[in-house]
Formats: sequence, structure tokens, C-alpha cells
Amino acid sequence: MLIGVPKEIKNQEFRVGLTPTSVREVCHHGHKVLVQATAGEGIGASDAVYAAAGAEIVVDASEIFARSDMIVKVKEPQAVERKMLRPGQVLFTYLHLAPDPEQTRDLVASGAICIAYETVTGPRGGLPLLAPMSQVAGRMSIQAGAHCLEKRQGGMGLLLGGVPGVAPARVVIIGGGMVGQHAAVMATGAGADVVILEKSAETMQALDARFGARVKTLFSSRGSVEDEVAAADLVVGAVLIPGAAAPKLINREMISGMKTGSVLVDVAIDQGGCAETSHATTHADPTYIVDGVVHYCVANMPGGVARTSTFALNNVTLPFVVALADKGHRQALADDPHLLAGLNVAGGKVTYEAVATALGYDYVEPDRALAA
Repeated sequence: MLIGVPKEIKNQEFRVGLTPTSVREVCHHGHKVLVQATAGEGIGASDAVYAAAGAEIVVDASEIFARSDMIVKVKEPQAVERKMLRPGQVLFTYLHLAPDPEQTRDLVASGAICIAYETVTGPRGGLPLLAPMSQVAGRMSIQAGAHCLEKRQGGMGLLLGGVPGVAPARVVIIGGGMVGQHAAVMATGAGADVVILEKSAETMQALDARFGARVKTLFSSRGSVEDEVAAADLVVGAVLIPGAAAPKLINREMISGMKTGSVLVDVAIDQGGCAETSHATTHADPTYIVDGVVHYCVANMPGGVARTSTFALNNVTLPFVVALADKGHRQALADDPHLLAGLNVAGGKVTYEAVATALGYDYVEPDRALAA
């Protein structure tokens, strides 16, 4: 199979679909890899390193898309990239389609086989291809939030961990999943006063076992969200419904009731955000202020630490890339129900139910779409 790795063109996105080590592994399996020139610069990997690993270096993205059987990326294809997709071509990347009707429309029109990292499941549950980026984003959320609390950034001028004789910041994390847990690791490490709101009793028990008295857990209800958001200095939105748009747990009234100079870091922004006042921002222009509250809503947070993120992502995506290349997409998807769960669009049909529901498409079961 011929695999293409274009350079990411989303604003301030420095990750790359395959590392040189991954390229070498794919080539060892008898496949060919095209890598766009300078695609790996953001992770410190030169074209010469990719060439030594076995890749063919190609200057133009158009050639990558035209020649490749499978495109491996990190972020969702941008409009110009979507126009280059063709029927039957495999696209393997993050998609986050539920809050993105334009992308969904273009992918449906392309006829391509679109497999989303974020909905591939694991044999023991969970979302293994989303997990490493959730870990990165959770940890970054506290770094970003602490920075935004500085006066110069529009914050109230508060040090996250305080100092002797001065209370630390109160950090409220909405959601106790992978993002929430890793946000808590960083927040507690910095000495903040940390509260996690969560609906699952099992998850709260696990959080209590992990963090003990360093973290307070509360059942997430409308009342508890209202109370804790109002008391917070830093709120981290860490909610996730796999493949679906994020629920709007924080309304405009709650934002208005927050302290002036407090901060919201909405990690759920990839799925539309969990606050009514959230809209996607970039690393180039990461924040804006609503009712005195600093909003940090960067839609590709892990791209800010591209080297760590790319290597962590490749650790989990590479086996699937190899399986798709070795077997072809039909056999690989038929053999692995967890990979099949990642199929969001195929042959002009929406094959992920939460996306179809969110955007008003007819849902077609993945097996049926592939058979057609």
C-alpha cells in the first residue's frame, strides 16, 4: 500500500501523522510512504531523517493526495485537503465531526473511507487513540490556566499554588475522565485546591483512591456545577461523549456569575465546547474575554507540544496503520470491531450514529456501508 503523510496546515499545528520510526516500521512491512517536505520539522525530524527511514519526500500535498491509497494525519482535513480526497481512499486521523457540519458534508461528498482516531475503541473499553492526547490536553489545561490567571493575560493576578499565608487558587474540573484526571495531577502538583465534578460513582471512587484528600469529588448536577463554577478561580471543561457534541453544562448566566479575572479552559472545544460562550481559538490567538472571564479554547492544544504529542500518538496509532496497510481497509475493519468503531464516513454514508444524530444524516451501519 502507498501511504501519504501530508504536512499539517491547521493554524499552529506542528504534529505529524507518522514519526520516522513509524515510517521505518511501515516500510519494513513492505509498504511505501510519501512524506511531504518539512512535515516533520515541528517534531525535530528533518526530511533527511525521513528519507533514511525509507520515505519518499514529496514537495506538494496535491501529489500526496493524488498518489496515496491511505492518508495518515493528525488533525481533521482542512477544506483544501478535503477537496483532494477521492472515492475509496482511506483517511485515518482525528475528525471530531459532530460539531462540524461543513467537514462532514465534504467527507460524505468525497466518497472516502474516513476513520476517526477519537472513536476507535479498546478491548477493555475506553478510547485508546484519544487517550494520549487527552492526557496531554489535561496536563496542558492547568499550564494554560495558570498562565491566563496572570494579570497581564486578563486574569485576576493569582498564583495557582499560592504562597505561605496566601490561599491557593480553586480549580474546578468538570469531568473525571482521562482529561480530568491528568488536569488534577498537574493542579494538585502545583498546590491548587482541586474539585472534580463527575456523574459516575465508580469514577469518583477511583479518583478518591488515586488522589485521596488532595482532590474533592462531587456528584455533577446542575446545582453543583452552578455553585462550583461560581466559586472557581479556574474551571477546566473536561467532558466527553464519544463522537458526539459536548453537552453545554456551563450556560451564559453561570459565566456572568464567575469572578472577574477567573479563567475557563474548555478542553471539550474539539467537540463544540461545554460552555455556551466557548468558540474555538488557536495557539496564535488563544484567549478572549466574556463578562470578565478569560476563555482559553484552543482546539488543538496538544499541537503546542508537538514532539511529545506526536510520539505519544504514534505509540497507539501505528498498529492500526500497519493493519490497514497489510490487510486493506475492508479486511482490517472486518477483523477488528474496535477499529470498525472508528469508521465515521464511508462511501458517502455517515456510519457513526452520534454524528448522524447530531447533524441530521441517515445513519448507516458500518458493515452495510462497506458492503455497498
